[in-house]
Amino acid sequence: MQDFIKLLKDGNKPSLLAGVINTIIAILKGIAYMLTGNVAMFAETLHSLGDAANQFFVYIGSALSKKAPTPKFPNGFGRVVNLVCLGAVIVVAIMSYEAVKEGWHHILHPTETSGLAINLSVLGLAIVLELYVLLKAAKEIAHETGNDAKGFKALLYSFTHLNRAKPATKLVFMEDLVATIGGVLAFTAVLVAHFTGFLAAEGIASVLIGLMMFYVVGKIFLENARGAIGETDEEMLNHIAYIVAEDPDVKDLQRVEVIKEGEFLHVEVVAEVDSSKTLEYIDDIRDRLLALILKQKGVREALISFDEDDGIKTWKGVNELAISEEARKKLPE
Repeated sequence: MQDFIKLLKDGNKPSLLAGVINTIIAILKGIAYMLTGNVAMFAETLHSLGDAANQFFVYIGSALSKKAPTPKFPNGFGRVVNLVCLGAVIVVAIMSYEAVKEGWHHILHPTETSGLAINLSVLGLAIVLELYVLLKAAKEIAHETGNDAKGFKALLYSFTHLNRAKPATKLVFMEDLVATIGGVLAFTAVLVAHFTGFLAAEGIASVLIGLMMFYVVGKIFLENARGAIGETDEEMLNHIAYIVAEDPDVKDLQRVEVIKEGEFLHVEVVAEVDSSKTLEYIDDIRDRLLALILKQKGVREALISFDEDDGIKTWKGVNELAISEEARKKLPE
């Protein structure tokens, strides 16, 4: 039990914060829905419940993924976070379906709801809280990708660097982005329905919120399915191939693999070296390269093997990798 609690301390903090805040928001929205019967508020309640459940699952999964390898599981538990995210999107999919179904029913059979002040107050507070979590997630993405941007600068930065974020942080960012937009849609729909009499606006908002949730389901599912299977990190592969090939004792590279293991990277390198060198000298090369690779951002483990130099270049681009000087500066250090 103590080991589990210790692991939880290393869990993804943005997902824990988002889970707590979304639980509070879901309770407030649920109360508002019961008092007013507003269908847009119903969709938002489901949305927040789904987000809260997801984010707690992801927090636990991200913590478990940091568990050290064991003799029974020598490859570690890095992909646990991908499996948890796959399970979490099922919850969102169910909530999405319910939001779309209820919204469509309201479009076909619109009914007037009461409690304008309650709905707007709860939705306004929810938008502020969701935006706060979104900015926290954006700041974490900036931190994970080596940038110190904060606030709305971090938010803008996150849109262009989202693919490099950790799976848990990415999920929180996407869910709270949709939640913030959904809150604004619901807020607008309540106003439109009240002041224009176009009651179907609330149903339309519910359907749009559900469809946005479905988008998150699809994107997160595909990304974590690739992660659970084992996906190559192309950017880091080029970077590691480049720094290893730069070593004066490395004549060629036979194989380089950089596989995402949840939030971490697993690296395997087969390099060719001068066969006339002593075993002790080659062992020094391995130690040097191993230390260099393990210093790279996100790399948790590395395996380096050697073969004799056959005089034939097998790795395309060694010593002249197709990376511009400007692109090299952007590569992780």
